[in-house]
Amino acid sequence: MERNRWGLVAAAGLAVFVAQLDATIVNVALPAIQESLGTSTAVVQWVVLGYLTPVIGLGLCAGRWVDAVDPRRALRLACAGFAVSSVAAGLAPGIGWLVAARLAQGTFAAVLLALSPVLATVSVRPDARARAFGVVMLFGTAGGMTGPVLGGWIVESFGWPWIFYLAVPAVGAVALLAARQLPLGDRLGWPARRWLVEAATFGGGAVAVLVGLSFAVAEGPAWALVAVLAVPLVAAWFRGPDAVPVRELLGTRGVLGPHLALVAVYAALFATTFLLPFVLQRGLGTTPSTAGLVLLAFPVAALVTSYGAGLVADRLGTRPVAVAGVGVIVAGLVLLLVAGGGPADLGWRLAVVGAGFGLFNGQLQVFLMGNAPSSRLGLTAATSNLVRQLGVAFGSAAGAALWAVSGADALRVGVALGVGLAVAAGIALVRTRPSAVVPV
Repeated sequence: MERNRWGLVAAAGLAVFVAQLDATIVNVALPAIQESLGTSTAVVQWVVLGYLTPVIGLGLCAGRWVDAVDPRRALRLACAGFAVSSVAAGLAPGIGWLVAARLAQGTFAAVLLALSPVLATVSVRPDARARAFGVVMLFGTAGGMTGPVLGGWIVESFGWPWIFYLAVPAVGAVALLAARQLPLGDRLGWPARRWLVEAATFGGGAVAVLVGLSFAVAEGPAWALVAVLAVPLVAAWFRGPDAVPVRELLGTRGVLGPHLALVAVYAALFATTFLLPFVLQRGLGTTPSTAGLVLLAFPVAALVTSYGAGLVADRLGTRPVAVAGVGVIVAGLVLLLVAGGGPADLGWRLAVVGAGFGLFNGQLQVFLMGNAPSSRLGLTAATSNLVRQLGVAFGSAAGAALWAVSGADALRVGVALGVGLAVAAGIALVRTRPSAVVPV
């Protein structure tokens, strides 16, 4: 029987950690970057959007490419490209250079995020897969949620360029771990030219939505009309040949429900976590460091439950554990909805939400990958990451809009919205039945 390669699981988790960390760590550095490079608020936000745009827009292309090439060579290329673009971002003499470097980072991050679930799937036997994904998703959660806290400390201590240099040793470690665990295959092939059409249509739709939602909050609601451009672009992609595998995948039994649950849960959580720092600092008058400690309750609680969730799921099944996680998330959000105390009161309630997320996230991914055809694991990883990033984008945009409109009441409105989304996620997951796919 093939042995479990836990070093490869660690490499997959660290790759997700780096990709998610770089999506959020820059947020706290935006004021320093704006002042240092002498740019406007409307332009500096593209330091964030420049990264998210290729992660969302190229995610499907990256998944197809990963399914067609040698994973070790693909991982080595992605790590090298991410490291070089990170150094380029840190050395940026102007905002244009920095945004271009962030676009390159996001492109290589799309490959890392497509590869990681595939590596976790093939590195261990089916009876250990739930634990493996618990580890990988724990890394991803830690990267996304600790980014602002870690970024604030780095900016204050060393300066904003170091938030980008931090990624270089991390992706180096990923490449070294994978080199020891993966055989070297054939040379890499170029992505198919027709995928450029997909990048222009689906990716263009992602850009339109991100531009419209982000500028609508900062510059006025008229900017939301830009998001409407996504409709014809995505419609053109949906009618094209490259959408056929995606439609077939989503039509596979046991695949659509987990995707719906992912986007709903991520939107619910990121609407809440976007609003909490504003409520803590502007509503309760706490310091940024105190707000960061409150937010740390989420990943710490997820850490406590994530690996244990895998142990239970390897015995009872992944779907029951994921459904239980949604139930705990709903309970934690309801506790936040009725909160009336200070930072500590909000912190323990947020920890309940994090505990539910630790139960849900990894086991949902195991359930989804187990339902996917073995020939489309990379595409499944890409589509699941895509809906996660869409949930992050929409949740954050909803939180920003609620804060702009509702002010002090925004948290209650946002959490109430989150409860509704989480309940919908639970319903979608309960109604999903596993496929008859043979484990990989």
